[in-house]
Amino acid sequence: MRVSVSREQVLKAFELVEQDPVFSNSRKIVKDGGMPLEMIHAMCANPEVLQGFGALSSTLYPGGSLESEVKEIVILAASRENQCQFCMESHVDLAAAVGMEHPLELLDLPDQLTTRQQLAMNWTLAVMQDSNRISDELFNQVHECFGDDGIIELTMLVGYINMLNMFNNALQNRYHGEIS
Repeated sequence: MRVSVSREQVLKAFELVEQDPVFSNSRKIVKDGGMPLEMIHAMCANPEVLQGFGALSSTLYPGGSLESEVKEIVILAASRENQCQFCMESHVDLAAAVGMEHPLELLDLPDQLTTRQQLAMNWTLAVMQDSNRISDELFNQVHECFGDDGIIELTMLVGYINMLNMFNNALQNRYHGEIS
């Protein structure tokens, strides 16, 4: 992790998110004397960013209405494209927690994905490649499968994970298997 954040800063930042359920696991770790995952730890240098992350997370991940497996496919596809060690490895563990076996391998075996998972992955990669040139055909397929509310959430999730990938890569936040 490229930034230095003291325990005192972490404790002060966690006072601001004391009631936020997004941070329940991290709060327990900190209360027990540990430090949160490096991504959360880094955000504690700017408590307002931590609060904003919590608010957005509650609407997209873990919040939101898309099923967990679809979210994990989106997150893993984007994180692999962006070569984000933190997000890729932590979400392999999180995907396992929702019953997905070998989730990274599934990205290369689209015939083993559900229709919703496959469309979500295709949408993710298209948005990342050039969001100005998404074909009408792909849009219509995704829209038909997910509806207006689903395509909005899916597109926001793609942007959200790309932001977190860049945040973690730039600050060299690493995942060390804490979730597994």
